[in-house]
Amino acid sequence: MRRSNLFLASSFVLLSTMASAEEGMWTFDNFPIAAANRDLGVSIDQKWLDKVRLASVRLGGASGGLVSSEGLILTNEHVASRCVEDLSMPERNYVQTGFTPASRAEERKCPGMVAEVLTNIGDVTQRMQAAGGGLSGDAFTKARDAEAGRIEAEACGSDKTRRCQVVTLYRGGQFKLYTYRRYADVRLAFAPEHRASAFGGDLDNFSFPRFAVDAAFVRIYENDRPVKTPGFLRWNPAPPQENQPVFLSGSPGATQRLLTQAQLGTVQDVTLPLEQLINSELRGRLLRFSHENERNAFIAGQAISGVENTYKRGFGRQQSLIDARFMARRAEAEAAFRAKVQADPALRQSIGDPWTDLANLQPEMVRLYPGYYMLETRAGGGSQLFSWAKDIVRGAQERPKANAERLPEYGDARLAQVENGLLATRPTYPALDEVQLAWWLSKAREILTVDDPRIAPLLGKESPEALAARLARGTRLGDPAVRKALWEGGLPAVQASDDPLIQFLARIQDVTRATRTEYEGKVQAPTDRASEALAKARFAVFGTSLYPDATGTLRLTYGRLKGWTYQGRTVPYATTFGGLWQRATGAEPFDVAPRLLAAKDRIPGATILDVAASTDTIGGSSGSPAINARGEIIGANFDSTVLTQRNAYGYDPEINRSVLVTTSAVTAALRHAYGQGHLLRELGVR
Repeated sequence: MRRSNLFLASSFVLLSTMASAEEGMWTFDNFPIAAANRDLGVSIDQKWLDKVRLASVRLGGASGGLVSSEGLILTNEHVASRCVEDLSMPERNYVQTGFTPASRAEERKCPGMVAEVLTNIGDVTQRMQAAGGGLSGDAFTKARDAEAGRIEAEACGSDKTRRCQVVTLYRGGQFKLYTYRRYADVRLAFAPEHRASAFGGDLDNFSFPRFAVDAAFVRIYENDRPVKTPGFLRWNPAPPQENQPVFLSGSPGATQRLLTQAQLGTVQDVTLPLEQLINSELRGRLLRFSHENERNAFIAGQAISGVENTYKRGFGRQQSLIDARFMARRAEAEAAFRAKVQADPALRQSIGDPWTDLANLQPEMVRLYPGYYMLETRAGGGSQLFSWAKDIVRGAQERPKANAERLPEYGDARLAQVENGLLATRPTYPALDEVQLAWWLSKAREILTVDDPRIAPLLGKESPEALAARLARGTRLGDPAVRKALWEGGLPAVQASDDPLIQFLARIQDVTRATRTEYEGKVQAPTDRASEALAKARFAVFGTSLYPDATGTLRLTYGRLKGWTYQGRTVPYATTFGGLWQRATGAEPFDVAPRLLAAKDRIPGATILDVAASTDTIGGSSGSPAINARGEIIGANFDSTVLTQRNAYGYDPEINRSVLVTTSAVTAALRHAYGQGHLLRELGVR
């Protein structure tokens, strides 16, 4: 344990200076080519980086990689599962049977799914930092948001084939403009049974060894034809070797490694415990609902999987935050950084004391976060109908404004994304929305208390359960034609609507907007100000050869395929299909997917199924293509271990592991279990 914590200590220090081997979720315009070549004994170059970037795909909050010249993308089954569910019905359940079309002609459009490829990165730091000059509070936030909106509109305008996004890096130290090529016609090309990708269920989730074929294929189309993608990653079906160098290219969600100790204390004491409490109760309600009958089990499956992942991820993070030595090493790293700043009078005068500024902000954060979390971040409890209603109402209120004056999510450059999700034709299940809405309304009242002045406008005279039932059962927003008419009709249509969910969202806007404005003005704006000063200090002391926190944007990380030893237990780097057969019991969750089980005698037991890699990843990296030094795809990331969840706050090369499904496993499954010869031919596999 002592050795492990020493590695954690080094990771925190190195985050402020230079990253160690295998550490870092690097941006493509600042990737340490020389260090990677030295550490791995490979020879990549800028041309290699450009190829990988253009073959990497963002799929909503996840990732994928182009693997053929005709727009075929490898990702995870759990990434494509929303599409699989949307295309399914209880009587035709692809979740249970898998989606295995006999030809490309049978591929089906995924409602609302968008694929994006990063084509350009530009620096807009000077403009963004100047926009907030001399301002504070809500004025600072609005000025920054307005400038980002202008930059995005200038770069992309109303072009629906591109998306422009101003990205904050180093918590305000840099701002980059990311330009994506956008594809709104994404079709499902293959998915195994969900049981194949989720073997072991929640018990095996966030663990290794794993025995999951968590892979799926989607394809991008344009003008009803597959997109030509000559710069794809070539498929390598060979079994990967232990200690083999590997790169992962994906869009990791968020890390908090650059937070100060004062900020992390609030995460430990307030935000994470609140989120865990909320998620544990939601999980219980969803499980109870799913146990009522088979239909409920079908419609709640995706929601349960999501909340279980979130809860287990939070549990892993909590374990790191109550590790006294883990936190002590972070404190030592912060003290060393502060000492370097104090030793430079000019720098000290230039940045002030951002550590103290952030520490002084924490009581306000503690006061305002619960309301912001319940009324903005988690509003609606995950209800799809609520989400649509929110976009319709807020979109109607925001779009008449000048682009620079809108909430950022409704700027011109982002409206295509909103419309795509809003107008997609997908099945709805009001019974599930009712559960989610009732949970959210009851927890908001409980956490904010009955006497909070925001609760009366939220609930009126109704109970959470009665209000949720009225809204979910009475709304007509499940009909895409109704949503389309309201969206296109704008504010007059919203004001004239008698839909109960639209009326509810319109009624609570004053409350929810005020909560958001207060939080952004009193917490987010001064936090951004102080964080920008910290970033300036970090660059001044350590230079620019460091990686930023993950922000949901494209990153590249590298490492090796290898196991680890923890508390006396050694875990090998790979699992096989033979191990799957041995682990299977026939009882859920250790029951093998039927079509895989039927192919047991055809799939060689020694075929490598899943592997562990020392690559630096976090949630959002799902579906990231695993690439060898020749630029070939050898697998896809689909998970990490519970121990790795501390990756949000620091990287430990001894125990942090990503979990990948191999191309050798996918090849065997396509050939022997699912009869996907046409895909194998497209992948160049004989």
